[in-house]
Amino acid sequence: MTESYSSKLTSNVRSSVVTGRTNYALNEKPGDSNDKRSQNLEKNPVLRSDPAVYIVFVSLLLDLLAFTMILPLLPSLLDHYRTNDSPGSLYPWLLSKIKYFQLLVGAPDRFDSVLFGGFLGSLFSFLQFLASPLVGGVSDVYGRKPVLLICLVGIALSYVLWAVSSCFALFVLARVVGGICKGNVSLSMAIITDVSSTATRGRGMALVGIAFSVGFILGPVIGAVFSRWSHSQAGAWYVYPALFALSLVILDIIFVVYFFKESLPKNRRAKSVANSVSQAAAYINPFELFKFSAVQNMPKKELAELRRLGFIYFVYLFLYSGLEFTITFLTHHKFNYTSMQQGLMFFTTGFTMAAVQGGYVRRLPQDKMRATAVRGLLLIVPSYVCIGLAPSPVLLYIGLLIYSVSTAMVVPCLTTLVSNHGSHEQKGKVMGIFRSLGALARAVGPVVASVAYWIMGPAPTYLTGAVLLLWPWIMLKNLYAEL
Repeated sequence: MTESYSSKLTSNVRSSVVTGRTNYALNEKPGDSNDKRSQNLEKNPVLRSDPAVYIVFVSLLLDLLAFTMILPLLPSLLDHYRTNDSPGSLYPWLLSKIKYFQLLVGAPDRFDSVLFGGFLGSLFSFLQFLASPLVGGVSDVYGRKPVLLICLVGIALSYVLWAVSSCFALFVLARVVGGICKGNVSLSMAIITDVSSTATRGRGMALVGIAFSVGFILGPVIGAVFSRWSHSQAGAWYVYPALFALSLVILDIIFVVYFFKESLPKNRRAKSVANSVSQAAAYINPFELFKFSAVQNMPKKELAELRRLGFIYFVYLFLYSGLEFTITFLTHHKFNYTSMQQGLMFFTTGFTMAAVQGGYVRRLPQDKMRATAVRGLLLIVPSYVCIGLAPSPVLLYIGLLIYSVSTAMVVPCLTTLVSNHGSHEQKGKVMGIFRSLGALARAVGPVVASVAYWIMGPAPTYLTGAVLLLWPWIMLKNLYAEL
């Protein structure tokens, strides 16, 4: 749940299935074939998917198992640095800077970790928001494999920094390096687009979805198991999960070096780094994103509807991702959840989302998407009310189950609605902007919600967020009532 990756996953995978492109492949035309392999697939769609698709699946799974291990550990990690950071280090320095305001608003000391966690979560997502399109633009010129390996080496370095992070400053540096290098996910989407035809692309993206589902279900459980064992060890307990995450990424690097063959031939690469990166940079300008400025020659009425959908999506994810980020801190503070209990919570919500998406949402006909999106947006309101007011884990889990069902419905349905806009030549830009709006919302939401949690406490924060989430529901309902 932290950093809203569950919802991010659904958006990326579903939109890539629909458009068959990444958010930085701006010059690609529908039906383009990368080489003889993909040309044969276009002519004979019954052929199997390219082996590179399965290599991407294994690589992503290893990466996601490593990445998601930290999710249930974050509250305990921040408590560790609050207790053990030496005087004059970053954590005490930050505390001294907020002390006056803390006394003014009456925020308890135990909520300081939520505030710092929110800044870390937003920082990681913001760096990923900036880096992913630029990494993709560079890979359009130099190829996918070398850029993918650079990203993986950078991710490995972030885990090395985590393992030796005896102070909070090193841990922050580890998160910064990890955020900058997390462009491997978008590169994986690009690789599948490179080697797939229109007929086989859906199967490739489905495997990516499976990798995310397995990673976000099992990764937190693995992290929780390591935490439970390593807490009994003397010294810095976080070293053990960090080293295990590092070993997974090293295995990933070796796997990519030996088994992945470059998917973007030299004759199909962009000629200019400056031109490719400048095109990708269009996806990190917020003013241009909200106006969908990169989409040209779209009828005014359709463009107006698209802009409203994009704004609804941004507002929803901004509120949703912020509240979602703080759930681990709420259970840590209110119910004294251990890392193992946090891991089981992630497992339950992830399994529910996967079951709803696989068993219900993916079977929905096109004409049911609007109504399902509206219902899903309304469902998120009582879910956060239950979570915020829960006096016991029973009501908490009722809220989490409603939350899981709502999440599984809203993002894929909104993504599908947006994918219906624009011509074939415009869909890549439409979906790239849509995904960038979501990434921007996730970059801002955690820090805003964490500040509110720090000032007001959990119950007022969740109740306020639940009321505000009625806004995107009303906007979406009114939008289609006008059509």
